[in-house]
Formats: sequence, C-alpha cells, structure tokens
Amino acid sequence: MKTKKQKQNQNSFLIQKFDDKDTWLTARAGKITGSKLKDIIVKRGTGEKKGFYQLIADRIAIAPDDENAMARGTRLEEEAVARFAKETGKEVNTDLVIFSRVDNPNIAFSPDAYIGDTECVEAKCLSSASHLEAYITQKVPSEYEDQTIQPFIVNDNLKTLYVVFYDPRIPAKDFFFLIIKREDYAEKITEYLEYEKLKLALVEEWVLELTF
Repeated sequence: MKTKKQKQNQNSFLIQKFDDKDTWLTARAGKITGSKLKDIIVKRGTGEKKGFYQLIADRIAIAPDDENAMARGTRLEEEAVARFAKETGKEVNTDLVIFSRVDNPNIAFSPDAYIGDTECVEAKCLSSASHLEAYITQKVPSEYEDQTIQPFIVNDNLKTLYVVFYDPRIPAKDFFFLIIKREDYAEKITEYLEYEKLKLALVEEWVLELTF
C-alpha cells in the first residue's frame, strides 16, 4: 500500500492551463523553458549567456512595448547623455560630429558626446537583458566591445571613454556608466588599427580594379 507521501510524488511536475495565449506568454516570463535552455547552458569556466540576464529582466523590468529597438535607442540617447552630465557635473558637447584619423580619414567614429579631445561619452540604451548584464558584470557586453575600442583607434589623444547605460524600464537601476581607459584596450587598439588599415587598402585595390 502506497503512503500519502508516495502518492504525492508520483508526478514531479505541475500542469497549469490557460484560456488565452497572452496569459500563457506572461506566465512563461522568468522561467527556463525548452526554447530558452540553449541560451542558459554554459560551458564550465565561461560567463553567463544572455538568457540568464533575460530571466532577471523578465522578473524586475517593465515589459517592452512594440517600439523598434533601434528607434528606442536613438530616442533615449539624448536623455542618457543629459543624465550623465547632470550626475557627473561634466560639460559635454553633443554637437553632431564625426571624428576621423588624420593619416586615414576612412577610420572614423561619431561620439554621442565629447569633453575636449581626451574624453568621450558613448550612450547605450539596450535591451533590459543587456543592460543588466553590463551592470552585473561591470563590463560592456561582448557584442558592443568593438564600438568602445574604435574611439581610441581614431583619436590618439583619447584617454577615457564613459559608456553610459540607460534603461527606464528598470527603475531599480535605470542608469549607470562604466569608465574605460586607453590602457584597458592597449593591445587591441594597436591590433585593430593595423587590421582596419589593411582592410581599407584592400578596398581601394578592388575599387581601382572595378572602376578602371
């Protein structure tokens, strides 16, 4: 004869039924489901995948609306820079400019704001998952790292880059910034500069080949 405890343990799972898909989708948020598993599992010794931070965002962030992610980022950049200026007391220049190398004008970048020629500001209004990843790891997410190296490649006088993260959907930590120093990327700056020069030279070769 089975005990009451044994009967309760016959099923190791629960079944929830939903009357509509919207409620079903809401209930899935913040849970590891089969479709999310590949975004969670990591190899031993490696950092967390984006799915881990998405689980946190699902639980604490205001749900995103239908606004295009790129349009949203552009719209919030101005707010992010203004917030940075207010909280740091720095006088930032937000003129629409392009910085380029004197020895190779095709190597360039456009800062969201700059402070003289030694400091720049890069605003990142990302998905809530990427925002939380940057805050928890105190690192720029890998998919945006190259964008933080380029300013140093272009401007030899640049000493400091402030990478500002802003997401109003996370009231508990909607704003913070990371300070990147030239020495943090010293080797990559040299390596990437040479790589860009080589690629641009190859571009010129093909342009000549195809137009003459």
